[in-house]
Amino acid sequence: MDNSQSPFPLRTVRSFTRRKGRITPRQQAALAALLSTHHIPLTPGSVINIDATFQRHVPCFLEIGFGNGEVLIEMAKKHPHANFIGIEVYEAGIGAVLASMQEEQLSNIRVIQEDAMVVLRDHIAPQSLAGIHLFFADPWPKKRHHKRRIVQKEFVELVVNALEPGGYIHMATDWQPYAEHMLEVLTATPALNNQAKEGGYIERPATRSVTKFESRGHRLGHGVWDLYFVK
Repeated sequence: MDNSQSPFPLRTVRSFTRRKGRITPRQQAALAALLSTHHIPLTPGSVINIDATFQRHVPCFLEIGFGNGEVLIEMAKKHPHANFIGIEVYEAGIGAVLASMQEEQLSNIRVIQEDAMVVLRDHIAPQSLAGIHLFFADPWPKKRHHKRRIVQKEFVELVVNALEPGGYIHMATDWQPYAEHMLEVLTATPALNNQAKEGGYIERPATRSVTKFESRGHRLGHGVWDLYFVK
């Protein structure tokens, strides 16, 4: 897609900061051995052909910012007849997922190392995704940093464009002010319908595994808020 023809303007404020994270030998070995075959390369103007990428036609789900990939791996294990694309900017997380894929003998995951906004805007075909997952994104709690939060009107417009009719966006956060912000932005989108009773939050569905990060939060008394909206 030519950026000059895109209905969505270029987003220059990023929702992440690049850090030089430590990569373990396990992750490094997986990157060296598996990245070339399980990474989706992106070039200017290229739109991902999901069926060709996975060599089959089944529902495809996208996870944005998968961290070390606990949820992504668990979902792929539970749903072998679905495809999963994971976006992550940190090599350590990508290496962890590739290593787990090899250990679990999974073939239904592909990874992308790029800004999620760029991927959604330029490389995902309209109405091509059955679901989008955004779990525990950086809440950028300081007010002066709120513009860095990925959940903004432009992001949700891109989500709606990418989802097939009946597709969903599932978000989770352990930061209540961010949960309230997410709820406000999603509720203001006419194309999305909240699946929670009384227009609030849902209980964590069984499809979303509890991560180590989340378990630690529970031990510290942190709450978690899940949002589930359907196109």
